[in-house]
Amino acid sequence: MNSNAERFTGFADIYDQARPHLPAFPREVIRRYLGHAPDTVVDLGCGTGLSTAAWIGECRQVIGIEPSADMLGIAQKKAGEGIRFRQAFAHDTGLADGIADAIICSQSFHWMEPVSTLREVHRLLAPGGVFATVDCDWPPMCGYEAEKAYQALFAQVRDIETGHPDIRSTFTRWEKEKHLQNIRECGCFAFVRELVFANPEACDAQRFIQLALSQGSLQAILKRHPELIENALEHFKQMILAHFGDGKRTIYFGYRMRVGVKGNE
Repeated sequence: MNSNAERFTGFADIYDQARPHLPAFPREVIRRYLGHAPDTVVDLGCGTGLSTAAWIGECRQVIGIEPSADMLGIAQKKAGEGIRFRQAFAHDTGLADGIADAIICSQSFHWMEPVSTLREVHRLLAPGGVFATVDCDWPPMCGYEAEKAYQALFAQVRDIETGHPDIRSTFTRWEKEKHLQNIRECGCFAFVRELVFANPEACDAQRFIQLALSQGSLQAILKRHPELIENALEHFKQMILAHFGDGKRTIYFGYRMRVGVKGNE
């Protein structure tokens, strides 16, 4: 878990500027399954607080949990009335039993050991509480030329990760495709399902490039073996600049949301 936290060192500013905020739809889903607005929300693996700040005004308090000091440093700038952060791992938050009406992992559950994390989620949730994971499909939909360029760049990233143990050994990642199965099989929830949706955002060439640079896999190579990816990254940038030009366009982030509702014990 320490290596996973360290993976996000050195590019928190890029992450905060480029990554999408938590859309409105997951918050509405959580309200529907709760049957009321949540009082307390816990955001596990909150990163720079993008998904935490989205709850301001929609609950009494939201608590962001993040192990990375770099990410947390930016998140703390969003702290204020009704929003606070603490440095901790998702499986050991240090929060009180039954504190949360809702717990969310936005783009983060695949960095957490699922068994111990779900055990902690169950401990933190009040009866009838809702747990949700929300993950993007990469890249966002914007036009096939840009998407193809993104796919080509990250195909090379995966090849480099596979071929260089000093990079591969810097992280442990759990498959997103098993989130639903892990939530269902943990025995903590009375109801489990998956939802799929899309959300539009404005994007220009610079943001699309930063979306790529916000990926820990690419950053790990740039830190250790930049010479292996520099040419491919430069080609990607040129393709994106040509695709977007000087203007902005609407892109669509595709999301997969897995939901578990705790029984009224």
